[in-house]
Amino acid sequence: MHPTSEFLGARRPPRAFWMWIGAAGIAALYVASTLPTPLYPVYRTEFGISELTVTAIYASYVIGNLTVLFALGRLSDQLGRRPVTLAAFGILLASAVCFLASTGTAGLYVARVLNGLAAGLGAGALTAWIAELEPAHNRARAARVASSGNLAGLALGPLLAGLIAEYGPWPLRTSYAIYVAMLLPMMALMRATPEGVEHVVHERGSLSLRPRIGVPHEIRSAFIAPAAMAFAAFALGGFYAALTPGLLSQSMQQHNLAVVGALVALFFGTGAAAVPITDRLQGRPAILVFAIALLSGLILLVAAEQLRSMATLTSATLIGGFAVALGYRGSLQIVNEIAPEAQRAEVVSSYLIVCYTANSLPVIGVGLLTIAVGAAQAHLAFAILLAVLAAIACGTGWKYTTRPQGD
Repeated sequence: MHPTSEFLGARRPPRAFWMWIGAAGIAALYVASTLPTPLYPVYRTEFGISELTVTAIYASYVIGNLTVLFALGRLSDQLGRRPVTLAAFGILLASAVCFLASTGTAGLYVARVLNGLAAGLGAGALTAWIAELEPAHNRARAARVASSGNLAGLALGPLLAGLIAEYGPWPLRTSYAIYVAMLLPMMALMRATPEGVEHVVHERGSLSLRPRIGVPHEIRSAFIAPAAMAFAAFALGGFYAALTPGLLSQSMQQHNLAVVGALVALFFGTGAAAVPITDRLQGRPAILVFAIALLSGLILLVAAEQLRSMATLTSATLIGGFAVALGYRGSLQIVNEIAPEAQRAEVVSSYLIVCYTANSLPVIGVGLLTIAVGAAQAHLAFAILLAVLAAIACGTGWKYTTRPQGD
């Protein structure tokens, strides 16, 4: 009997149970990605660092993401989902301990890179694992479950940290201590979950780490639309995760860390709730609705900053969260449809490079532009960039994306 099966009972639970355990695992993995968001103002004060440095610390996450994609992306296909997921959670524990013990910027950079490494390694393994555990082998449902778990974790992180930082003791320590305590039972559940890979590699010489990246020539034009959607969606997510504290404190004169966490949680929580309800939107309709929602959210976001209105900012957050959910799910679905079966891994890896890059690099650009022209103008330029990407997605998507049945 498996050591962890005792607390689950003698009879093994059904596969659907384990699928939801996988979803909880991916949520736990992504809690760490946004847990620092409400704490950035405290880090600035305690460590004496600039807003640009905070932004760079946030963006260093992509180093870990890309390391996995280029060197370790195929690891769980060969070694199995369980050992790779447990390794990711081990790295995540190390990242949390680094945050917990950090007394300066060096520790924050190390913690954030480890966080990106764990997320990249664990998300790929868990997403595939959820698909394998889905009882009917319905990949569309598995993708919805994984996406919802991802966004739910991103919502829980800032909510937890914001409340504790504002109303609890030791704002830079307590959140991570609680998070470490959450991870330990989650790792036990992951260890008990049935393996999804039937034939694993046992000999080191048979292990292949060669990255598989590329977009075949015949689908490059069609790839532009989902790539533009994904870039815009993940860039907006990066904006909320990295720059919301500065926006609230400077434009809204709102310094309550629980409010910062709640706003970011509202953004990602709306996305998590929107994933299942946008399932019927596919192909061209999905691209069009995404573009309209994104543009509406961006207009309200810029207006909120100019008007210094929390009500307008809340509306922008709700609409933006919906747009991100549709952009993420819709673009991935299009990529899966257009990718040749024999080259699916290469195309999806190329798509993930777009996602990871979008999540980090634009916020650095906004940070640098803020120094030159001010926050309001930098945020306006950011909004214009995403609007252009939405227009590109619409234009190319209408030409190259296949119409769904009945369209």
